[in-house]
Amino acid sequence: MPKEFDLIVFGATGFTGRLVAEYLSQHYGAGSDIRWAMAGRNAAKLAEVRTLVGAPDSVQLITADAADGAAMRTLVARAKVVITTVGPYQLYGEALVRACAEAGTDYVDLCGEPGWMAHMIPQLEVVARTSGARIVFSCGFDSIPFDLGVVYLQEHARLRFGAPLTTVRGRVRRIKGGISGGTLASAMATIERIEREPALAATMADPFALTPGFSGPPQPDGDSASHDDWAQSWTGPFMMATINTKNVHRTNAVLGHPWGKAFRYDEKMMTGDGAKGARRARNLARMTWLQNIALGFGPARSLLRRFVLAKPGEGPDKKARESGRYDLLFIGETAGGQRLRASVKGDRDPGYGSTSKMIAESALCLVGDPERSMAGGGVWTAGSAMGLALIPRLEQYAGLRFAVEPEAERQSA
Repeated sequence: MPKEFDLIVFGATGFTGRLVAEYLSQHYGAGSDIRWAMAGRNAAKLAEVRTLVGAPDSVQLITADAADGAAMRTLVARAKVVITTVGPYQLYGEALVRACAEAGTDYVDLCGEPGWMAHMIPQLEVVARTSGARIVFSCGFDSIPFDLGVVYLQEHARLRFGAPLTTVRGRVRRIKGGISGGTLASAMATIERIEREPALAATMADPFALTPGFSGPPQPDGDSASHDDWAQSWTGPFMMATINTKNVHRTNAVLGHPWGKAFRYDEKMMTGDGAKGARRARNLARMTWLQNIALGFGPARSLLRRFVLAKPGEGPDKKARESGRYDLLFIGETAGGQRLRASVKGDRDPGYGSTSKMIAESALCLVGDPERSMAGGGVWTAGSAMGLALIPRLEQYAGLRFAVEPEAERQSA
């Protein structure tokens, strides 16, 4: 039965959801073949957002509450794909993703909550395969640039060497712009859940938590300061590595381990070479350790919620979003010692400006595949469901750039 909408943006009155709606209005507004709608709890706020982003009146408004399972089932039945920016997903996401899996409606979100994902994957996999729904978590800064960065690098290794890279190092070379308030809120929700369910800590620490039934070899340490001779830079912890590394390993697993079952992957921040870089890396490691301690302390979380986290509907202004940037480096090596480098660069701040464009184009990539040639129903990653097919969209519309770098080119932060 034909669907009424190509996609629905659920959570359009939130800050990130509004940016998604604005992006769709600018690129797929009047005259576009894309049929989309905005959904949220408050009809008046939805109407206000529609006006603010300049969307035509033909963009329909749908009121629905994330806690209302019946409303979620009614909503997803109307769309080919649902974009949801309503998190933390472990608190507000289950009814919607279940409804999509059952109805055969494709789903994309911004989830960076591996504990919740690990809980949901076994419950949704068979249901989604049966219905044909493609459930794709983590379609923002976590984890598209990292997941697709590895996919891109591996494809060039296959073409150049005829063999996969058995080890890949993901390095954040430069980054300007804050991680979203939603990411921090999700982190705090996860820590609070660990306090109630201590066994969840093992899931968070397991790089293969999202590959049920498979556990690969020990992975590199990402928590300490160390010198990376491949990147010619000192490195320290990167806060998004907890989710990104798990998604990269899931991509490899659900594709049938094209990079090998002994594949190793880690992510870190580059801090520069020499004594100054070493000091930065050690300070970063200490700061990360202290932040983790603070997040584990209830009163500290209360202060963060009160004074640090953006309130609903708030976030960086347009100038801050447009002045943000990121530059990611991926270096891989085959079993025979052949090495390859690639970069992924984004032209907006990672947490909001770039993320809103990436999730929109992820949804539209699924819309543009009515025959489901990229993947059938199931729980996927962006790298496994869309993979190389998504990269041209991200480059043309979302401000990302993927490039192979000469091995002789040595850059440090």
